[in-house]
Amino acid sequence: MIKVVAKNYIKDEKIIAFIEAATELVEQTREKDAGCIRYELVQDVKDPHILTMLEEWEDQASLAAHGASPHFKKAMAAMKEMVEKPGDSNFYKTLI
Repeated sequence: MIKVVAKNYIKDEKIIAFIEAATELVEQTREKDAGCIRYELVQDVKDPHILTMLEEWEDQASLAAHGASPHFKKAMAAMKEMVEKPGDSNFYKTLI
């Protein structure tokens, strides 16, 4: 299993637009992407500008297929104008 934590730093005036774009991405990913176990957007309690995607995938191939999907590419193109600085992505594998 592959787990992803993708942290995004969003411009103040773009938070609502980012959430709207992410909502569409989450819905399409859950519906269309084989191997998706968990895919959700969370917002930092202390800093609402930090919006993070929490993901779980069956394997690397499922994650790679998601990254190549039209709905993912569309969302990334829309979201790139909404960030105030580059995000952080961490990829994890379960050990225990």
